[in-house]
Amino acid sequence: MEVLPVTNETYNNEEETWDYEYPESEEAALIEALSKRLEAELRTAKRTHLSVGEVLLPNGLTRRIAQDMFHLADSEPCGLRGCVLYILFEGNGVSRKLTTIQCDPTTPATFEVYLTLKQSTAGWNSFLPQFLKKITRSGAVMISAEYALQKKKLYRSSLD
Repeated sequence: MEVLPVTNETYNNEEETWDYEYPESEEAALIEALSKRLEAELRTAKRTHLSVGEVLLPNGLTRRIAQDMFHLADSEPCGLRGCVLYILFEGNGVSRKLTTIQCDPTTPATFEVYLTLKQSTAGWNSFLPQFLKKITRSGAVMISAEYALQKKKLYRSSLD
């Protein structure tokens, strides 16, 4: 029998109760689900709107975007469920809409978020191995690590 130490508990002597903090919180699960959905939508947009063989993303980009979106939705009445996300792509001086995601179709939209992804002109792609550059040169779009998120409320509150 193996004994494993438990390090994520706090004990309060006054109330004689144990409080556990779960490592997989609801926030982390929502961020992960949104990140996966962004990846899936970009795969679809690759075939339908970009007409390229590969879309190369910096490591962790969709996760950072999902975290930022989660924080933008924090002050909203319906949270992330009330979000409509518009994904735009900016490359070669042209901006175009790739897709629209309604986070929860059963919840009325309370705000919109415009995500603008930018094509990388240099930077992180210089780290790719030479053979990968040759294989994907003609049919690849490299997305920059920089992106823009703009939030637009679809309601007025008494505090505004």
